[in-house]
Amino acid sequence: MDHYKHITIDERETIFLMRNHGNSLREIASHIKKSYSTISRELSRNSTGKSYSPSKAQEKYKQRKGNCGRVSLLSNPQVFEVVREHFCEDLWSPEEISNRLAVEKYPVQISTTTIYRGIFNGLFDNLFKSGSSSAVRHLRHHGKSRHNKAYQEKRGKIPIPNKIHDRPREADNRVEIGHWEGDTVLGKSGKACVVTLVDRKSRYLLIGKAAKRTSEAVTDTLSDLMKLWPGRSLTITPDRGKEFVKVQCLTDKFGTPFYFPDPHSPWQRGTNENTNGLLREYLPKGTDLDSITDRRIQAYAEQMNNRPRKCLGWKTPYEIFFNVVLHLI
Repeated sequence: MDHYKHITIDERETIFLMRNHGNSLREIASHIKKSYSTISRELSRNSTGKSYSPSKAQEKYKQRKGNCGRVSLLSNPQVFEVVREHFCEDLWSPEEISNRLAVEKYPVQISTTTIYRGIFNGLFDNLFKSGSSSAVRHLRHHGKSRHNKAYQEKRGKIPIPNKIHDRPREADNRVEIGHWEGDTVLGKSGKACVVTLVDRKSRYLLIGKAAKRTSEAVTDTLSDLMKLWPGRSLTITPDRGKEFVKVQCLTDKFGTPFYFPDPHSPWQRGTNENTNGLLREYLPKGTDLDSITDRRIQAYAEQMNNRPRKCLGWKTPYEIFFNVVLHLI
């Protein structure tokens, strides 16, 4: 006998006709290739007295089937609100939400797949403050294509005081806090830019706004960021852009050496590249950064520093950097 399959409306009509013609249950079962017990159960469950109706039997079947299965966890208002808050407001990914709930031992656990299913079913549409009304469009990599590019050096050469291959092993192996990667995030052309420093071990982010993407403005902003945590700037690995041409003066001032990556090797600064990609969720390309206040930019940094990371065992950069435990759920 084949694997079990539900009785169809055509088979129910056959049962009705053969039963009225006096055929036995075993004859009916043999004819439609079902077991005797299946036919017996069908008649006992769906008959009214001695009367059996194929159409009414089909309706009862559909009703019972609709009541089968587990109710989605997102139908629970409390769980839905937790997921909505962190997905729509904090911009956490489904994986970050699911695993942070597990880390904090939240009373109800929800899988990454369940959250994605809710997103693709439209449960979170129109719940974002800005941007596309479709929640799917707010997933980080949705619609992005990945392809290789043939790079050519177009920027002017800058003096390289130290190469990344000479960087201390402690920085390469992420064994201590204080080894940073730096870059700039551009907004509208010719306007202000954002300078980012990301700690390699904790992924803790420092942000400062520079009036222009010039070496003078970027150097001043870097200086302000380095003053925030004196003694915690052991090394800095910036991008090879011309805006970092004057970093030697920062080494002279703070004693912090700068190590530059090889040309066209963004993976050598992967921590910063990934963090800047997350920051783009708050500052999309083409944003006029002149109109965004420093307070608002620091609020974005705070959100990112309180965002659980898979590489940190679903702890947050803030927790690792300051060696504390937070309750975010």
